[in-house]
Amino acid sequence: MTTHRFSPPGQKAFAARFEAQRIAFGPVVFHCVRLAWKRGWLQAIADSAGEGLSVADMVTQGLGTDYALRVVLESCLSAGVVALEADRYVLDKTGYCVLTDTMTQVHLDFIHDICYEGLMKLEASLDEEAPRGLSVLGEWPTLYEGLSRLPEPAKTSWFAFDHLHSDTSFPSILPDVFKTEPLQLMDIGANTGKFARVALQHDAKVHLHMVDLPQQLALAEMTLKEAGLRERATLHPRNLLDTQAELPGGMDLVWMSQFLSCFSEGAMASILQRAARALKPGGQLLILDTFWDRQRYDIAAYCLINTSPYFTAMASGNSKIYEGSVYIRLAQAAGLQLQDVRDGIGYSHSLMRFSKAAQ
Repeated sequence: MTTHRFSPPGQKAFAARFEAQRIAFGPVVFHCVRLAWKRGWLQAIADSAGEGLSVADMVTQGLGTDYALRVVLESCLSAGVVALEADRYVLDKTGYCVLTDTMTQVHLDFIHDICYEGLMKLEASLDEEAPRGLSVLGEWPTLYEGLSRLPEPAKTSWFAFDHLHSDTSFPSILPDVFKTEPLQLMDIGANTGKFARVALQHDAKVHLHMVDLPQQLALAEMTLKEAGLRERATLHPRNLLDTQAELPGGMDLVWMSQFLSCFSEGAMASILQRAARALKPGGQLLILDTFWDRQRYDIAAYCLINTSPYFTAMASGNSKIYEGSVYIRLAQAAGLQLQDVRDGIGYSHSLMRFSKAAQ
């Protein structure tokens, strides 16, 4: 049973009320901070060598009007992004994070370009378990069927978000993947083929089976062609929401990275059952994913928990960032036994290893 809280012990009522107001005005602050970053206002303040800039200085530099600068920078001031010292704006620590931290920038773009407008349909999405906000980007049943056709800048922001949270994990997990020296390896949810490429480059003997929607496999295939690895991969177009879509058998190892969180628990159970059937006796299933309850730091848990509404309103309508125990329960119900879990991979990933009983 999970026990967790984000508020400090003994928090005073006044401090709690301030936090409540931060929530109420959060969307306002988000837009102002993002605008100050995108228009170069925060960078100009940072470039002042610690002396800071007055609004008049910034107007003289042609950065904006007196009115626009005051409205936006005063909001940034309230958020601790900038400080005001003798009528001159200087960058505060949070502002330095906005300017220099890749994760912060990727998250700002992802929320703005993918989520913001569609989240207005969150309530309908929850009620109907369908991504009603997705219509602001395109008319698809789920976001995954439209990934290759997302409009810009949404497409760039989505892939930047996806790759930020997967690419940091891949280098350190390859020894785990090849621990049992698999010859037939199936990647379910191949996405753009980044894992497939590094896996094939790591071991010249392995043959990779890639499973995903046809439009996603087209992107993955291109990645492998560019790397000269296409001949060692077999493509299996599948919509795994179709419970009749079986997977190819005889696999030594099945790999899933940031995949199951795209589905409801019912769909996850069905996918895990089919994955178990695809394994040889004694074969293994490795799942690399993010679990909000297995994070060392609250900053990671906070980001993960607040990614779930994106899945609801924009991606699928019925998936989320799960607790690790959910995956373990569903995998065991599919006849797989948990061997070990390794946390602290990349920014926020855990690697779960399951095995299929030998017969």
